[in-house]
Amino acid sequence: VGQRLLKLFESYEHKTQILSRQSHPDYETIVCDLGEKYIPSSALESVDTVFHLAGYAHDLSYSSNVEKLYNVINVDATVNLAELAVKQGVHKFIFVSSVKAGGTAFNCQRMTTEENQREPAGIYGRTKRLAELKLLEIGRQSDMEVSIVRPSLVYGTGMKGNLAIMLKGIERGWFPPLPETGNRRSMIHVDDLVRTFLLVAEDVRTNQEIYIATDGVPHSSREIYEAFCRAVG
Repeated sequence: VGQRLLKLFESYEHKTQILSRQSHPDYETIVCDLGEKYIPSSALESVDTVFHLAGYAHDLSYSSNVEKLYNVINVDATVNLAELAVKQGVHKFIFVSSVKAGGTAFNCQRMTTEENQREPAGIYGRTKRLAELKLLEIGRQSDMEVSIVRPSLVYGTGMKGNLAIMLKGIERGWFPPLPETGNRRSMIHVDDLVRTFLLVAEDVRTNQEIYIATDGVPHSSREIYEAFCRAVG
């Protein structure tokens, strides 16, 4: 997602600066591991808008050390970055959360909305939700605008997680055809998602708001399977 956001920035005249664990060959980079407590103040000097995409996910080992990593990176590092942003006079902070922060879906017949907040399931969803709450409070206690985007299942170049596993299985010929079960899943293409970030950043009405980002069309597992089959030929 971050790479596609940088690609979109190329059509804008704004200067882009990256805070990352690794240096980027094409952009000014402040190298910093968010797993550490210290974030250099220079990371946000003269920055107007922060897009915070970093997070810890896709670790299913369930050890106590992993749970600590989820909290340190998804919550503590996010709060540290936001507090530094306030000190440096950042105008807007866009936090990329997850639909998992809103809790589990109701059922196939009822669409989850921003108003249907339920208890998040799993350490990933819980840490994302906790980060959301802390960020909104930081925004209320300062002049910095805070907006939250909860992407649904993201597909496109470089996708990870279950979709990547499914595509790999189809490519290797061992993923069986799926029947129609009536289930539905919201999704969004990565390029549509990054455009959503800019829409939220540019609109003054988005302060203190949470937005679920989807392509507006619910998809069944069979539809996803068939689309992947066409993609791999």
